[in-house]
Amino acid sequence: MDIPRDVFNEEDSNTSDNPHFQSVLNARLSRRGALRTSIGALAGAMLGGAAVTAAPAAFAQTATAAAAKALGFKVVDKHRLDLVVVPEGYEASVIYALGDPLMAGVPAYKNDGTDNDFDKRGGDHHDGMHWYGLTSDGKPSRTATTRGLLAINHEATTDQRLSSHFIHADGGKLSLPRPAAEAVKEMHIHGIAVVEVRKNGSKWEYVPNSTFNRRITPLTPAEISGPARGSAMMVTKYSPDGTRTRGTINNCGSGLTPWGSYISGEENWFGYFHRAADDDAKRGDKTAVALRRYGRAQGAASRHGWESAGADDQFARWNNGKLGTSANGSDDYRNEMNAQGYMLEVDAYSPNAAPRKRTALGRFAHESAAFNVPVAGQPIAAYMGDDSRNEYIYKFVSDARWDPADANPADRLAVGSKYLDKGKLYVAKFNADGSGQWMELTIDNPTIKGFAGYAFADQADVLVNCRLAADALGATKMDRPEWGDVNPKNGEVYFTLTNNSNRTLNPTGGSALLPDSANPRVYTDMRGSTAQNGNPNGHLLRLREGTGGPAATSLTWDIYLFGAEAAADKARVNLSSLTDEQDFSSPDGLWFSPYSGICWIQTDDGAYVDRTNCMMLAALPGQVGDGRTVSLEYTTPAGPLKVDTRVGKAPTPDTLKRFLVGPLGAEITGITETPDGRAMFVNIQHPGENTPVADVRDPSRYESHWPSNVGYGAGQRPRSATIVITKKDGGVIGT
Repeated sequence: MDIPRDVFNEEDSNTSDNPHFQSVLNARLSRRGALRTSIGALAGAMLGGAAVTAAPAAFAQTATAAAAKALGFKVVDKHRLDLVVVPEGYEASVIYALGDPLMAGVPAYKNDGTDNDFDKRGGDHHDGMHWYGLTSDGKPSRTATTRGLLAINHEATTDQRLSSHFIHADGGKLSLPRPAAEAVKEMHIHGIAVVEVRKNGSKWEYVPNSTFNRRITPLTPAEISGPARGSAMMVTKYSPDGTRTRGTINNCGSGLTPWGSYISGEENWFGYFHRAADDDAKRGDKTAVALRRYGRAQGAASRHGWESAGADDQFARWNNGKLGTSANGSDDYRNEMNAQGYMLEVDAYSPNAAPRKRTALGRFAHESAAFNVPVAGQPIAAYMGDDSRNEYIYKFVSDARWDPADANPADRLAVGSKYLDKGKLYVAKFNADGSGQWMELTIDNPTIKGFAGYAFADQADVLVNCRLAADALGATKMDRPEWGDVNPKNGEVYFTLTNNSNRTLNPTGGSALLPDSANPRVYTDMRGSTAQNGNPNGHLLRLREGTGGPAATSLTWDIYLFGAEAAADKARVNLSSLTDEQDFSSPDGLWFSPYSGICWIQTDDGAYVDRTNCMMLAALPGQVGDGRTVSLEYTTPAGPLKVDTRVGKAPTPDTLKRFLVGPLGAEITGITETPDGRAMFVNIQHPGENTPVADVRDPSRYESHWPSNVGYGAGQRPRSATIVITKKDGGVIGT
């Protein structure tokens, strides 16, 4: 999520004074339908002649012999059109959007704010997703290419602090208390969808009444799994034994497990909860410390005000203050927030299986989970980022060793319990010399057990409050770690670092940070007449594990790409020497195609939007250490500051170029392919998000009309949607 749209990503709860690189280096002080032919031709003319057209091969995610040697498409120019633009020779069409009926008996979507039954319709803010193939007779298949399921995150809803205005006829009631009907509608458009899609002749379509179709919302029963199951921290009125909770919220990035299940990251869940202004005193214990560290200081207002919609339990759960008289929280929802913030595992093929929250993987603002290429006899590793300013990069390593027979299990969630409920959670520290360490988050570590900032009771406490444990170990504070993935060619791990306005040359305490080697830039980027400071364009970090493979505790790293405008100073800002055909800002989504080996980079940007809408680029990266060392010299109030960083080899026109630019106001996020690499699915999130609530009844004032402006669906209100991209000659995408 970008900075302007979602203040919850900008939450500054990490004010710990744990040293990041530069604190250690202070001694060296010397700084985001279809595209019809007529519309495509018009846009092509406007873009200088660029033509516009309207699960992996194996769950193990290994590259095939078809891996691309060079990118084989014509660059898409930057634009500010209300269209999805793809290269010459490609076609893109809308396949599934907000409000589309998924179940029998649900009427067509009117798109005028009067629709209901969103627990049986497509949700909002399409985000992470994966393909799950089906044979012609409906059996799971790792090789099927014309019929399958898309598991799709529905992250959030376009809002003006309290209202998801496009789904309400008049934009919704902004003041408290919120109407119950509006709150229920808003809850239902969050969560996850499983949607059957198929190729019918040459056209892709979703299947409205498929028995596989499913919605998981914030109200769906879910199991708590792993070390925190049954913990006192999980006790609520809904689950007095601390083993269950309801649903999932703010699902952003995703992952495909080696055994074929879907794993979904709960990101900005804390913003949905309300705490009273006197709650610290009512609690009178350490839980107030943990709540503040996770963005819920007392008096914090919730994002949508759902707790105000009535006395019913579905609303009451969003108030996590201490309201009851019990000692353990079994008569209120003071502990409800502890059951949110995990990786949620779902079996896309089993519509009745309850999803499971994998607490061993830690609790934070999860994006995706990237799994290593599994090797028989070795543990499974999952790499994860905490998407908030100044937060950390994590790795989970299973106790269980990989058994290839588990790639095709009868019970995917049982296999998930085998690999994801027991293991070690690590946090990363990146050193100035290009080395790094994975530091285990365990109650057995005296530094954690004796941490002055918070008294950990046991390992469950460490995992539920792993941000505090990472603070104790002095992990490296990063510039919003978002999506990650593993390069199937060499096993190296990539992370997007979206941006960070907290980087400064004059930190005065709190969340302000000096630049360091892994987050080395401090500069000003102008968006029109607005100055954006810190690291507004973001970068991509990659790492290589040391001896021990996925269980290694040492690593080496460099920065693969720096986001920047092509015209920016190449000595201080555009360190990757990006050209006009390659420049980008605020990388967010990241995914390696198992078939072609192409790395797809998606943006969620608020910095470069005066020049271009958000975009998707294709890349063929090299490897850690293939570039150079750069020294950046800054002047701070304390004196000169020199920051050394490692920059990957500069991309060429054959190894990095822009593939897609989206419509107005939209983020590009979520991507998957059929196993043959010939059909790509991409999510277009929140087009028209900057439309004021007051303008909801006046379509002429909408920022965007996509996708109705390209012939998809009724009404003119913009809708998040999934598109499918194919090559006109039937070839592999991107090659």
